Amino acid sequence: MGVREWVEEGEERLSPHAAKSRFSRGRQRPEAPCPLRTTFQRDRDRIVHSKAFRRLKHKTQVFIAPLGDHYITRLTHTLEVAQIARTIARSLKLNEDLAEAISLGHDLGHTPFGHVGEDVLNELYPGGFRHYEQSLRVVEHLENEGRGLNLTYEVGEGILHHSKSQAEILGQGWGGSETLEGQICKIADIVAYINHDTADAIRADIISEGDLPTQATTVLGSSPRERINTLVCDMVDFSWGATGETGNGGSPVIGISPRVLEAADSLRNFLFERVYNVRSAQDEAEKAREVVRILYGYFARHGEQLPPENQPGEDTPERRAVDYVAGMTDRFAQRRAQELEEGAGSVK
Repeated sequence: MGVREWVEEGEERLSPHAAKSRFSRGRQRPEAPCPLRTTFQRDRDRIVHSKAFRRLKHKTQVFIAPLGDHYITRLTHTLEVAQIARTIARSLKLNEDLAEAISLGHDLGHTPFGHVGEDVLNELYPGGFRHYEQSLRVVEHLENEGRGLNLTYEVGEGILHHSKSQAEILGQGWGGSETLEGQICKIADIVAYINHDTADAIRADIISEGDLPTQATTVLGSSPRERINTLVCDMVDFSWGATGETGNGGSPVIGISPRVLEAADSLRNFLFERVYNVRSAQDEAEKAREVVRILYGYFARHGEQLPPENQPGEDTPERRAVDYVAGMTDRFAQRRAQELEEGAGSVK
């Protein structure tokens, strides 16, 4: 028995509700199996080695071009989501490798300047822009010189369905992934950002610890560490009983107990009111919007100026422009827009 087969055999000791790598629905293009890694482990490694993953270190989470060294970036956010998702999956005897791969790939399609950049591309591009769809496009079409990463169906499906838009946690319009591992990533994403964004907002003197909703601090805890621990432990306890592992029956589900869920939503709603909406109205956010407008407008009209890797297939000039701009880091986008404004003629 080889290493991969040994690992696959070990997956049989997971929950009966876990996604098993040997029963994956496969890839768009069949490949010979790896002698050492399962299909989901292989997907994880392909994501980590991708160019889009590397660029996350210079993409905004919430704070555009912060002065301090300790603010969250899109990359550190992604790593936190993966860590939280792995802990939950392992505790529930689900497939940790699948949860990790989905988590690491979930934001590969995010624009520069966070949701500010996403909103602008959504306004300008005729087909609309949603970062979760772009993340899937990155791994299916844009990486590897237009060939994509050829990931398994389960990882791609989890990436596509990780976002919850403006829906409350597990509320109306929440949606879901086909696998429990994908559902874990969806909640782990929120667990990560409502806590690290709170810490960043306090660091930036936008809010203080005393401003946080009493319900959130009383139920979840008085520090990000305590709040994450409360949410993760509650998810494991609630989901373990609801999956039938304890013999109580019922349909498999990943969820949070009502009391903790209400507290988490109170913190999330507070962040939208006091942090996200405030940041989006500031001058630096408007400057970022203008950068994205300049870049999209120019490259949609001058597709010949795009690099070869952003001209796959028979996509429209607008589609190629979106792919190029969405893939930029904050710093590259700012520099490229400045070059266009200073160049001969013009960006108009």
